[in-house]
Amino acid sequence: MKRLKWFLLGGLGLLGLLVAWGLVEPHVLNLEEETAIIPNLPKAWEGQKIGQLSDFQIGMWADNPGTARRGVKTLVEIQPAAVLISGDFIYHANPDPAAEIEEVVGIVRPLVEAGIPTYAVLGNHDYGMSSKTAEPRIKLASRLATELETAGIVVLENESIEMQLPDSNDTLILAAVNSLWANQADVDAALKGIPTNRPTVALMHNPDTFEFFPANSAPLAVAGHTHGGQMRIPGLPQWSWLRFVQKDKVYADGWAKGYGNLGNNLYVNTGIGMSNIPIRIFCPPEVTIFTLKSS
Repeated sequence: MKRLKWFLLGGLGLLGLLVAWGLVEPHVLNLEEETAIIPNLPKAWEGQKIGQLSDFQIGMWADNPGTARRGVKTLVEIQPAAVLISGDFIYHANPDPAAEIEEVVGIVRPLVEAGIPTYAVLGNHDYGMSSKTAEPRIKLASRLATELETAGIVVLENESIEMQLPDSNDTLILAAVNSLWANQADVDAALKGIPTNRPTVALMHNPDTFEFFPANSAPLAVAGHTHGGQMRIPGLPQWSWLRFVQKDKVYADGWAKGYGNLGNNLYVNTGIGMSNIPIRIFCPPEVTIFTLKSS
């Protein structure tokens, strides 16, 4: 009995430490630096950097906008050629989204003020959807997109755009796909008019969208949505809390190896915010920097 008592007390102590760390970790920001290979990359883009942020989830109880601001500050200091934000700016935004939208715009505005071209797509929470079965709030998403556009963020919906450097005419295509859960995703529309073998970066919120990209159309694709699982066993990203409460196909932290069609490569950012409970365990918030290479 005595051994059992100490065993239980030790287990409770360990659980308490994990919960305590889980409340701290959301404020620990990781800078992930990755190399992205894009065949036929224009010479001017060789060695250029692209930043990624995802999943602020502003409006959740005990959210962490301070970490989002630090992520933006980090990118302003690095000065990449472009920043991609892969959705879920807000969480619930009920009953009136004005406060959450205003806070989100304030968080991302320094990117525009620093002269960094910033592109975004919307996620399921931006449509007011905490589950696949929820009714998408189109007006909420439209209002958020309008406010972001007014602040200088380019919000893309199933379309492509040419990203250009200030001292070069060489462009890099960005193909962006809207929210999958809101039934707004259309990969064909996003890729329409892009010539075969034209170097392209793909932006989406939900990594499940990635499987719809034809072969060799997305040598670099970025997504968010999964928070890397939010609470997980170290070194085993498939064994995570979100893995068992959501039924998405992809639960990658970083490169989703072996997923998608030939020649396509997906990177999943673990995001800044959280879902349901304000805890992260062994899955800290992330800002990602990709260095582009042709080979």
